[in-house]
Amino acid sequence: MKKRMLTMASALLLSGSLLLTGCTSKSGGSESFSSKDYGLKDVTFPLKEEKTLKIMTSSSPLAPEDPNEKLIFQRLEDQTGVKIDWRNYTTDIFNEKRNLAIASGELPDAILNAGFSDYELLKHAKDGVIVPVEDMIQYMPNLQAVLEKAPQYKSMMTAPDGHIYAFPWIEELGEGKESIHSVDAFPWINMEWLNKLGLEVPKTTEELKQVLLAFKTQDPNGNGEADEIPMSFIINDGGQDPHSLFGAFGLGDNWDFTVVTNDGEVKLTAADESYKKAISWFNDLYNEGLIDIEAFEHDWNTYLAKGRDKKYGLYFTWDKGNITGMGDDYDLLAPLKGPEGHQNVARTNGMGFDRSRLVVTSANKNIELTAKWIDQLYDPSQSVQNNWGTYGDEKQQNIFEMDEATKMLKHLPLEGTAPVELREKTSVGGPLAILDSYYGTVTTKPEDAAWRLNLMKEVMVPYMEADNIYPRVFFSLEDLDRLSVIETDMFAYIKRKRAEWIANGGVEKEWNDYLAELDRLGLQEWLDIKQKGYDRNQE
Repeated sequence: MKKRMLTMASALLLSGSLLLTGCTSKSGGSESFSSKDYGLKDVTFPLKEEKTLKIMTSSSPLAPEDPNEKLIFQRLEDQTGVKIDWRNYTTDIFNEKRNLAIASGELPDAILNAGFSDYELLKHAKDGVIVPVEDMIQYMPNLQAVLEKAPQYKSMMTAPDGHIYAFPWIEELGEGKESIHSVDAFPWINMEWLNKLGLEVPKTTEELKQVLLAFKTQDPNGNGEADEIPMSFIINDGGQDPHSLFGAFGLGDNWDFTVVTNDGEVKLTAADESYKKAISWFNDLYNEGLIDIEAFEHDWNTYLAKGRDKKYGLYFTWDKGNITGMGDDYDLLAPLKGPEGHQNVARTNGMGFDRSRLVVTSANKNIELTAKWIDQLYDPSQSVQNNWGTYGDEKQQNIFEMDEATKMLKHLPLEGTAPVELREKTSVGGPLAILDSYYGTVTTKPEDAAWRLNLMKEVMVPYMEADNIYPRVFFSLEDLDRLSVIETDMFAYIKRKRAEWIANGGVEKEWNDYLAELDRLGLQEWLDIKQKGYDRNQE
């Protein structure tokens, strides 16, 4: 679902109260936040005299409030002679602050980790908030090298009007069906409980139901209390949603309800007959008391806390290391065979590409300097660190060690630390490129990624029916406007009925009325726009 930008009126109404909090820069207030014109030409690094660029960004609450405390940025400042005056906000309030800055005209030189949708990119370009950046690439040899090795990204960066409005994040980890992004919501089953009860790993939906019943009634954690949670998830929450089990009933499902058949037809999963059957099966589990009653309301922290206490028989997430740890007590559940013989894994429409990791604003008076600073982020070794973290930090755990002989960044063991937590403390994100060719030369694969790639290949890939995902189509502003309007209402309706039907039932009785409501909300127009976009992309 596309997020709509705050209107000018609502932004100005809020600005009096919101601009006073959350900003870590000392340069707040109503004065312009962009840098003065330094008049630099033929820039080479390090600069003879330090210059400052002013950039807005977001970071995790786990990271330092001042990004310049991160070793990655300290080294980058030493290498370039460019000091960054950051206006940094935590991720929970960043979008508000970013939109308020745009509404008030208090623009920085650039916005790092911008997080704009395609619609927002084109709208801000049309309104003169951000500028085209294709001419900046002439100053960027590192990015040029990436685009020479992987030219497909140039077309993904380019808008329908021929301009490029942002610098992307690129992370390759496997190709095609074996990409690490092919499935987001892995189902993890409690092997310790299975072994305790003498049960086999379920292979069908009916066998899973019987296993969950045993988890509920036979005290597998051995504490004498009925506190086990047979199945848990966070409904409608990407990698924590149970959509990876829907393939046992046919077409399958994913986070954006969009699949492409091998005939090239774009389909909405939530309008397919198999979706109704899957929902009905989940409702049966719920009626048996096998689904966490908090699955429809709890947040990540609650979900995590129960997982750390090993209360789940089956749960869903990208990487079990972030929930229950990397021990042997949970294992990936292979795709189940459904009552009609289906055993499909619907692919997630994910890939390691984000179009809008950095935008340059119309307030920027130092285009060449900015371009050459951004280009440092596309240096292979720099990109690796930006994405995951760094080495040689004496204050906290490191992601890498530097092999001085080969200058290769080698991933260190995580030693039980949740990978997402460690990376959020030290990495910086932003525009970068990590190509598959870098592994074994620039860096090693992170152990959790290599492990997940192997699981993907051995457990999931054999059951993936679809040859293609829905690609990163860059639609026109007009198409994006219609998609945004339709998806805002249609996806909200789908998600509401999904939760309602699993908990309360009624999918069979209400199905025809539900399909009629999807049509009223614009399903056929949505399919037409998405199909034409897919067909254009294939040409």
